Order: sequence, then C-alpha cells, then structure tokens
Amino acid sequence: MSESIEVERVFLLRGMPDLVAADCWRIEQGYLVGAEAVGGRLRRTTMPDGSVVHHHTQKLGSGRVRVERETTIDSHAFDAQWGNTHGRRISKIRHRVPFDGLIWEIDQFTDLPLVLAEVELPSEHHPLRIPSWLEHLICREVTEDDRYRNFMLAVHGPPDESATR
Repeated sequence: MSESIEVERVFLLRGMPDLVAADCWRIEQGYLVGAEAVGGRLRRTTMPDGSVVHHHTQKLGSGRVRVERETTIDSHAFDAQWGNTHGRRISKIRHRVPFDGLIWEIDQFTDLPLVLAEVELPSEHHPLRIPSWLEHLICREVTEDDRYRNFMLAVHGPPDESATR
C-alpha cells in the first residue's frame, strides 16, 4: 500500500473541450459500504493499450489537500468485492492532457450529465495557470464542494445545477 498527500483542484465544466493530444482511460469505480475513507473505492482502469489495472483506494480529508492510500489489487480481488459496491458506482472516460508541467484530467462521466476537470499540484501553494482550451468551459471551481466528490456523485448523482448543457 502506498500513502501520499494529494493536492488537487477540481472545476465544473459546461461541456467537453476539443482535445487533440489526450490519453484516454476508461474508468469504472464503486464505493464499498460506509464513508469513502472507511470502505474505500474500487477502481478498474482500462488503459489506452487495452491493459487493465485494479486499485483499492481510501481518501482521508476534504478540500484541496487529502491523504490517499492506494493498493494495486488483482482482478480476482476486485471481482470478489465489486458486488459490494452496487448502487454506489460511476463510470467515466478520463482524458489526460499535459499542460504547463502538470497533467489535466478531464472526466467525462458516461452515466451522469457531467464533465469535470481536475489537476494535481505538487504543493498546496503551487501557482495554477488554466489552459486557454479549457478556460471558456469552466463554470466554477468545485474543489471545496463535497457534492462533486466522486463518492457523493456515485451515491447521490450530480447536483441539479451541474448538468452540462
């Protein structure tokens, strides 16, 4: 198991940007019984080359800075627990785009009318420059709005105001 500090900013978008050079990951994730940090998240990621990676992750805290505990698991362990996430799942296509030394991740949810952009920063006070190809699509920053955490989206769906139009 690896444990790290995650510094992340998240933005609600009006729609998908036109992306030319992006790696696309297909992600299915479900949440185990209990709060996100207690039960954790199961994630199956299909990479651009078709390979599949499985993780069990726990995130502690809220807002920009959180602790992330992540373990790579095999498909058998994933499959054995996946049924326990019924009713608490999301699916998305993650478009990863390098910009200004960072990786922007544009999450296009396949089961919700929602597009979010997130970026991990090397430190809490790292300056952030928004890419011009993204700036015009930002509705607002939702980093501190727990309703936009993947766990809450999996359990409750998106807030009414978030539907991309």
